[in-house]
Amino acid sequence: MSADGQAREVLAVKYGHRVTTRAESYLNFHLYGEPDADLGIDYFFWVIRDGGDVVLVDTGFAPEAGDRRRRAHYGTPAEALPELGIAPDEVTAVVISHAHWDHIGNVRQFPAAQLVMTEAEYAFWTSPLAARAHFAAHSEPGEIALLRQARADGRLTLFTGAHTVARGIELTEVGGHTPGQLIASVTTGDGGTAVLASDALHFYEEVERDRPFAILADLPAMYRAYDTLAQLGAQPRTHLVAGHDPLVRTRFARYAPATPAGTATASTATAAQVEVTDLSRPVAS
Repeated sequence: MSADGQAREVLAVKYGHRVTTRAESYLNFHLYGEPDADLGIDYFFWVIRDGGDVVLVDTGFAPEAGDRRRRAHYGTPAEALPELGIAPDEVTAVVISHAHWDHIGNVRQFPAAQLVMTEAEYAFWTSPLAARAHFAAHSEPGEIALLRQARADGRLTLFTGAHTVARGIELTEVGGHTPGQLIASVTTGDGGTAVLASDALHFYEEVERDRPFAILADLPAMYRAYDTLAQLGAQPRTHLVAGHDPLVRTRFARYAPATPAGTATASTATAAQVEVTDLSRPVAS
């Protein structure tokens, strides 16, 4: 509960979508002896609002990058947040789970926010190795340049292992998908915990059926990350939030704000298509 008596909100904001295949998404899918099939991918960013304090986890992809890569999208964080009664300049911190293009694409919309990421992630994506084709395909040079500038400006916090952003927002470095991938464990307004796994867990099947994702930096580390997530998910009142799985929108309830949104408005397209899920309200299976 915040100082003003408002319960903390932890929200998943879906802003885009595409359809791929299972064979494209899971590493060595042929090992499972199953027929290929279509697989939907949702694109999210995450909002933690505790009274007047707002923290984002990731910022989605930039529209121009989404268009070039043929991803459907409905709005950026700066366009979607006003629908939640949040002005972009109220965001005090942006947690960067990893530096792939679909997670840091709109960092420029929050020029005053403190950025938080792991030392390993920053070091890798600003190194020559990141320019090799199999890594470079998943990043945008201009976005990495913004991280460099943020560090030069003194608004980039780097950590190793674990870090506390604020009361009830704990970050843990896990690696695997990228060299410094992190997860965020967030205490929700009802006293439970939402584990914002981002791309440490694209789809629930990765943990539930032990199926690594196809894009990775370190397979043993990816398996260890799955073990960490499974252990967290087994704790009482703790719920895993996958980074791209449409099941997030069925495992948790649709967001119903307690009070009307603020006077700022998003575009008609954003208001109509962006979907917000309340991660403090898991749906019983």
